[in-house]
Amino acid sequence: MTDNTKKSIHGEWSSRFAFILAATGSAVGLGNIWKFPYITGENGGGAFVLVYLLCVVLIGIPIMMAESMLGRRARQSPINAMQTLAEEAKADPNWHYLGWLGVVAGFLILSYYSVIAGWSIAYVFKAFIGSFSGGDAKDMQDLFAEFTGSPLSLTFWHTIFMVTTMSVVARGVQGGLEKSVRFLMPGLFVLLMLLVGYAMTTGSYQRGVDFLFVPDFSKITSNVVLTAMGHAFFTLSLGMGAIMAYGSYLPAGDSIAKTSLLIAGADTAVALLAGIAIFPLVFSNNLAVGSGPGLIFQTLPIAFGNMPGGWIVGILFFVMLVFAALTSAISLIEPAVAWLVENHGCNRKQACIWSGTLVWFLGLGTVFSFNSWANVKFFDKTIFQLLDYLTANLMLPIGGFCIAIFAGWIMSQANSESELELSNPVYYQVWQILVRYVSPAAVFLVFLHVVGVL
Repeated sequence: MTDNTKKSIHGEWSSRFAFILAATGSAVGLGNIWKFPYITGENGGGAFVLVYLLCVVLIGIPIMMAESMLGRRARQSPINAMQTLAEEAKADPNWHYLGWLGVVAGFLILSYYSVIAGWSIAYVFKAFIGSFSGGDAKDMQDLFAEFTGSPLSLTFWHTIFMVTTMSVVARGVQGGLEKSVRFLMPGLFVLLMLLVGYAMTTGSYQRGVDFLFVPDFSKITSNVVLTAMGHAFFTLSLGMGAIMAYGSYLPAGDSIAKTSLLIAGADTAVALLAGIAIFPLVFSNNLAVGSGPGLIFQTLPIAFGNMPGGWIVGILFFVMLVFAALTSAISLIEPAVAWLVENHGCNRKQACIWSGTLVWFLGLGTVFSFNSWANVKFFDKTIFQLLDYLTANLMLPIGGFCIAIFAGWIMSQANSESELELSNPVYYQVWQILVRYVSPAAVFLVFLHVVGVL
């Protein structure tokens, strides 16, 4: 059974529901509302969605169960957790580098995530003062270009978001993380449903739904599979230490399998609902679905500025985007904060200041990649593009692959079976097959494609 003698020094969630809200908040973020719609538009709509759903079921859920299990087993930050679990399994001590990989990935993601989240805060105010009113495509492109072309503006909003994030994390598990998600997650769902309701009143609602759910199988390519798998890791917060850290705060006896299913289900539902809310607006205003990262900040404001009730809809949309960004951001920094508290005698406030300052500083690379350093490229990618590619397509899949290998092959079957506490032995066997064979094989094949072997 679960080792009840181990307790996290950081505290625990007050209930399984609190963990579900927090982990769902970690999963539900900009990846669902900013990234999912635009990569769906770029990768063929329904065909991409189908591959993405398969990746969530066959790869995402088994690895989420594994990562939660490892966290609860060790009751420590990811770095220390992997060291402890490797010792318990009498395995190579270098497994602790898996924890480091997750923490570094979370740092890098948050460094650019915070900048994009800062855009969301700024656009709440732009929507409020009517900056979108009557605007056409050129107006919105000029507005976005003027905004992102100012390093001072981007740095200001990046700073506001990071300060907000760290002020939440500094308050601890129940006082900060749990309280924030109890407010933010229900608020996000309410705002999203309001926007879906509005989308249903447009003349292009059915066209938007068909684009999402009617697959054109000719659109499925190796790049589509790679993007879908990378996004499954990104949106479920896998391989970045967040789920392992949150799992370490999960009380003994709570079902890891049920919570993982609920979290993945809620995360996928939000992504699909975001698509249902966004694509009818895009089609009804004759806008391009494949407009890339600018879909949210350049394309949708055209719709908000020209449709009935667009002023309030635009405000609600960007407030929702801020909520989603914040629930994910607090999970991205938590593994590093927990490690500093455990290993360097810091209190949470000190750990937040150190880690938050470093992330803020790294974020300046993304800030300048949209203006002063726009021509500074590595492998033909700006700093922002390079960070996004390295994390989503390399670091997270590698981390997930290693988590699956450790949970499926290194950790003893007795420990994993008792920790998961599945009600039927068949369920454990299914999980074991997926985490031992299916998930690692899928990740490995796609990774070979990334590096050009396949």
